[in-house]
Amino acid sequence: MRSLPVDAEAVVFDCDGLLVDTEVCWTAAESAIFAEHGHPFGPEQKALVIGRTLEAAGEAMAQYLGRPHAGAELAAELLGRVRKELSRGATALTGAAELVRACRAAVPVAVASNSPRELLDAALWSAGLADCFTHTFAADEVRSPKPAPELYLTACETLGAVPQRSVAFEDSATGIASARAAGLYVAVVPSLPGTDLDHDWLGTSLAEPELLDWAGGLNHVGA
Repeated sequence: MRSLPVDAEAVVFDCDGLLVDTEVCWTAAESAIFAEHGHPFGPEQKALVIGRTLEAAGEAMAQYLGRPHAGAELAAELLGRVRKELSRGATALTGAAELVRACRAAVPVAVASNSPRELLDAALWSAGLADCFTHTFAADEVRSPKPAPELYLTACETLGAVPQRSVAFEDSATGIASARAAGLYVAVVPSLPGTDLDHDWLGTSLAEPELLDWAGGLNHVGA
């Protein structure tokens, strides 16, 4: 395990399940779809869809539910259900706002999300984090979203940072694969307990003291 660099040039955060407690929204929507097809929804099923784009989640559900040609239909249903769940509000996860502000005081920060722009903006606004970021990047704004590296490469390029000298915060294997492919260090707070995920730093919360100590020690180059 490599430690996180204190000379990082930028910090890029995932959103769903990492900064904002939206996984409850996604899980409610996914559970309803699985129930409609007579299937339970537990950790095994969640692992099929977590961190994926709407389109990829729709395809994964279609295969699992035995409806291989219904990916687009299920993705559209998932979007509608998540939109409805998010309209009720979502909260920032413990330590998210504090860590983002601590990092932003030292280096440029951004969000790179596998959600479409509509859901990303809704999540950040609902959690009170929208004003923390000048730059956010959504799955429907790149050709190849996570697990491809494009979202993280785009974020680093926009922030003027070298990916190999930047840090990604993630919660899922899909996001970790994207950050790794782009060359970033990866700090992980898993959404699903008991998962063995690649990482440079692994914790249970963004509020862990060692993370805030790290952020406080980042080289102050302006934000």
